[in-house]
Amino acid sequence: MPKFAANLSMMFNEHDFPQRFAAAAKSGFEAVEFLFPYDYSPAEVSAWLKDNQLKNILFNLPPGDWAAGERGIAALPGREAEFRDGVAKAIEYALALGTPQLHMMAGLVPAGSNLVLHRATYLQNLKYAAQELAKHGLGLLLEPINTRDMPGYFLNTQAQAHELRIESGEPNVKVQMDFYHAQIMEGDLAETFRKYFDHIGHTQIASVPKRNEPDDGEVNYPFLYQLLDEMGYTGWVGCEYRPKGKTEDGLTWFKALK
Repeated sequence: MPKFAANLSMMFNEHDFPQRFAAAAKSGFEAVEFLFPYDYSPAEVSAWLKDNQLKNILFNLPPGDWAAGERGIAALPGREAEFRDGVAKAIEYALALGTPQLHMMAGLVPAGSNLVLHRATYLQNLKYAAQELAKHGLGLLLEPINTRDMPGYFLNTQAQAHELRIESGEPNVKVQMDFYHAQIMEGDLAETFRKYFDHIGHTQIASVPKRNEPDDGEVNYPFLYQLLDEMGYTGWVGCEYRPKGKTEDGLTWFKALK
């Protein structure tokens, strides 16, 4: 059975962020992921992990002005200096938290933009981030996100992400396969996972189409868990879903697997 990590940005929202670590541990999780740790000091977040015997497996590079609607800046020309500052900041946190890999959000591209320029900017920033992370033994993840939840997002399909991964030539770059996003954009989840298996660095789950607990909807997750086992997947499965109600009440799917 795969290893599951609670996403503390979406789960346990009935608690303030610092208290979500204890709630996740109490519910049986041994690892967590979250979007961003930057509202707190590295020492604070590290203490919450240590106090609850949790591993942090993933968070994102700074995304620009999230509150204003930005969703990453890697593909945005003119933001390169800000992007590089964000890489340094993320590395500082990753080293303090023991986080092995970081996700680089691409950003929203306005309609009618010069996609060649955005792609070149993204690739340049990708190579820079990968090389900086590699100095510390860290991995970099790229994640395609569906255009229904995030219209205008630069990176949308597994094929697109793997093409950029290959073009970067950086060995510490892998692609994140969120089955929720992949089902909406592409479908054919099992064969896509098999095709790119060697270069998938992280997976995530949620029901489709509502992004709730992964125990209903159109994706057969027990089948996919078995596939991950058959393929020898040793990474974590991030539970990036929105609980229908109180998080603990919706964890029957998780408890049934233990």
